[in-house]
Amino acid sequence: MFFRILKGLGALLMTLLLLACGAHIVNSGDETLPPKPEGALRLATLNVHYIVQSGGDGPWSEAGWDGRKVAMQAAVAGIGADILALQESETFPATNRDGTNLTLDYLLEQNPGYAAAATGEPADFPSTQPILYRTDRLTLEDQGWFFFSKTPDVIYSRTFDGSWPAFASWAEFRTSGGRVFRVVNVHFEYRSRSNRRLSAALVRDRVAPVISGGTPVLLVGDINAMHGSATMDRLEEAGLSFLPVDGATYHFNRGINLFGPIDHIAHSAGIAPLGDPVVLRRQFEGTWPSDHYPVAADLRLTGP
Repeated sequence: MFFRILKGLGALLMTLLLLACGAHIVNSGDETLPPKPEGALRLATLNVHYIVQSGGDGPWSEAGWDGRKVAMQAAVAGIGADILALQESETFPATNRDGTNLTLDYLLEQNPGYAAAATGEPADFPSTQPILYRTDRLTLEDQGWFFFSKTPDVIYSRTFDGSWPAFASWAEFRTSGGRVFRVVNVHFEYRSRSNRRLSAALVRDRVAPVISGGTPVLLVGDINAMHGSATMDRLEEAGLSFLPVDGATYHFNRGINLFGPIDHIAHSAGIAPLGDPVVLRRQFEGTWPSDHYPVAADLRLTGP
């Protein structure tokens, strides 16, 4: 409820400001990624927003996607991630029927050095949260999913509160040096605090045995919660540490930064951050790729 109210207020504020100023509000606090340290893994998360094929000509329609896909590619190229976790990479109504995923298909076409993990046949693997990875640096070892519901291993099962299905996708990778680690990609519901807390508790219970078994874990995604929240507290109980993302990561597709970060990166033991994460608060090719900013961080596997 908290984020639904904030997003509603933000939409109202945006309208009033645009009417008053007669122009879009473009954020002036752009940040630039530093060069990636030698041997580091660059991890990024980006909510790319759903595409509705019958959605007219708005930003989230198929026509809108045609207008922002070049910006999306510019953002992906500018990040230069070794691992890029996407949320809301789904095309309605086709995705669950024939596997059409305009965002994923386009990014893979534009970036031949990447492959997609956490994907599969739509009847068996939800396509909404793929994890792109560089094939010259990483090998996919395993992948899976679980839904935030009372029946987490039932695909497309509704959330604890009966809302639309939401889930975690994950992929396990092996480096060229033989190190294995897991990436967990989540998207928690923004409307229900109880759903977020129950979802976080389920992620904690699924991730904790992986960490205690000796496999380092990276958790990324649109958590729809801020630092210090009960949702993030539950995730930390699994043995995860969140990087200090500073400032807004959701901007109403207008560069309006109304509240703190809701997109996050966390790591377990066996992984060390190499500096604070960077939020790329700017347009690409003169367009916002999405209503979320990309968040990226450099990390290094540690230990034997």
